[in-house]
Amino acid sequence: MAAASITRLQILSSSLSPIKIIKRSSAFLSKNRPIYNYYHHRSSKFHTTLCCSTSNSSRTLENGSIVGDLLDYLNESWTQFHATAEAKRQLIDAGFDLLNENEEWELKPGGRYFFTRNMSCLVAFAIGEKYSVGNGFHVIAAHTDSPCLKLKPRSASSRSSYLMVNVQTYGSGLWHTWFDRDLSVAGRVIVRGSDGSFLHKLVKIKRPLLRIPTLAIHLDRTINKDGFKPNLETHLIPLLATKSEEASSETKETNTESSKAVHHPLLIQVLSDELSCSIDDIVSLELNVCDTQPSCLGGGNNEFIFSGRLDNLASSYCALRALIDSCEASSDLSNDTAVRMVALFDNEEVGSGSVQGAGAPTMFQAMKRIAGCLAHNNVNEGAIERAIRQSFLVSADMAHGVHPNFMEKHEEYHRPEMQKGLVIKHNANQRYATSGVTAFLFKEVGKMHNLPSQEFVVRNDMGCGSTIGPILASGAGIRTVDCGIPQLSMHSVREICAKEDVDNAYKYFKAFFQNFSSIDKKLQVD
Repeated sequence: MAAASITRLQILSSSLSPIKIIKRSSAFLSKNRPIYNYYHHRSSKFHTTLCCSTSNSSRTLENGSIVGDLLDYLNESWTQFHATAEAKRQLIDAGFDLLNENEEWELKPGGRYFFTRNMSCLVAFAIGEKYSVGNGFHVIAAHTDSPCLKLKPRSASSRSSYLMVNVQTYGSGLWHTWFDRDLSVAGRVIVRGSDGSFLHKLVKIKRPLLRIPTLAIHLDRTINKDGFKPNLETHLIPLLATKSEEASSETKETNTESSKAVHHPLLIQVLSDELSCSIDDIVSLELNVCDTQPSCLGGGNNEFIFSGRLDNLASSYCALRALIDSCEASSDLSNDTAVRMVALFDNEEVGSGSVQGAGAPTMFQAMKRIAGCLAHNNVNEGAIERAIRQSFLVSADMAHGVHPNFMEKHEEYHRPEMQKGLVIKHNANQRYATSGVTAFLFKEVGKMHNLPSQEFVVRNDMGCGSTIGPILASGAGIRTVDCGIPQLSMHSVREICAKEDVDNAYKYFKAFFQNFSSIDKKLQVD
């Protein structure tokens, strides 16, 4: 970067080095361009890394775009726990009231509320001021989890002269993409408090901590012909450090202590330093292995977003922001007769069968409690059933954009493209919950605001993935449409989508909250 383009300097403290200087240009502030971070190490040598982020952490839209804020959200949300915690922070900042599932609720028309479950699942809702019991819920549902590697309960192992960290695969990841990446750990830790209580804390080690090295081609001459086929149990083990004599003796001395017996003392020390607590106070871990490269803009025109976890944090954030912004002003809910809701679930990548997943009755229980609370114990016959029948769910999960190098993998007439709009997903075998009616109603929302959409059908000679849409549709009996932002490299450690599609999804979801009631009443099916 030329010195003439520098308009200000921010000198920040860094855990890795004495000085961290971030140079920002006016071009970045106006165009969401990358920031170049220069790290001044103790050796007085400068190293340059491309670290893309956004300059504005507020919810102020620039040219109607939320892309900068999405990048901030992605960079904060290394795990499903961090994604939920960041969503919680933004809801509180927007004036939503935090509820507790273990306590009685006091709700009122015009109110905005949310609750979390397991700090990996979140339900937020805004009640129309003209809501009456039996009216419907307009819901956008997404998920907070992504394919990743998770530490095993006993993660400490050693091979040759290396300390290794045992992991298990979560979901259906493209695991070869995790090799030769700068990795670290993040998640949650249970810490013993000074008064004997236990504290739930989130942790994120931002510096590169782990690495899964590939085998040199000199030792695997046929790899380019036969393909890279790693054994997921023996080849996909991250390297933590070299094993010193001190580490060996420490491991022997602590083989009876719970946390240090099952995890490397070095790893526990890194965590304790980050949490500012004693090693002995760490009593439980639930950690993901994460890629440390920041989310950023890319492409010749900065039209792409390069990031991990786009599936499905991009959908989650668009839904969250649409809800917040659709009821930001005091008058936004004044004429609404429905309840606007966002539900973000965990464990979608492994089937949703958990207390924090879409397979649990979380959303239905919330609807029932809302209806009951607003009825003031005067619930008429079939009130909740009538409400469900008048409800509509948008299942938002990333979609398969057509790959320019593998176009034959898509059905010839259903090849979603980036920057061409939200993708409505169809499957005759109900792998997606979209019907002719729900697709029509959802497309009408887009037509009201000139928002484009596309359609996707998988080839008959290929299997079809699924979403939380069919789970929620069949579990609650709610009309559902499946849709998503088109992307490439799905389930890679590093994915890609178009920033224009992110803004389009946000506008589409916001329009859904604001206009669906008027559209829905125009069509009678039963």
